[in-house]
Amino acid sequence: QAQLVESGGGSVQAGGSLTLSCVARLPGYTVQCMGWFRQVPGREREGIAIISSDGTTYYADSVKGRATISNPNAQNWYLQMNSLKPEDTAMYYCVADKRCFRPMIFARGAYNFWGRGTQVTVSS
Repeated sequence: QAQLVESGGGSVQAGGSLTLSCVARLPGYTVQCMGWFRQVPGREREGIAIISSDGTTYYADSVKGRATISNPNAQNWYLQMNSLKPEDTAMYYCVADKRCFRPMIFARGAYNFWGRGTQVTVSS
C-alpha cells in the first residue's frame, strides 16, 4: 500500500528551527520528485520545497534562504526550517511522484502521493 508519513511537526517560537521528516512506502514506484507543501486554513495548498532524484532543489520565495530539503535516499526526505515566523504556521504535507516536470514543480496536480500532514505552529 502506497503511503507517505510525516513527522517532526510541533510548536516552536519565532526565530526557532524545526526539521520535518517523511518516510515513503511506494512499492513498485521509482520516485523522481519529492518534497513539501503546506496549507493554512482558508488558503490554497502551497508548494515550498522540492528535490528531484538528481539532487536539484527548488524553493518557494516564501521559504528561500530559511529552508533546506534533503534526501539520503528515495524513501526518506527532510525539511529543515530555520528562522521560523508566525506566518509559517500551517499543516505541512510531504509529496512524491514518479515524474518530475520542472514547469509544474510547485503544482499540486503534479504529485500523486501525499502524506496526511503534520502541524507546525510558530508563536510570536
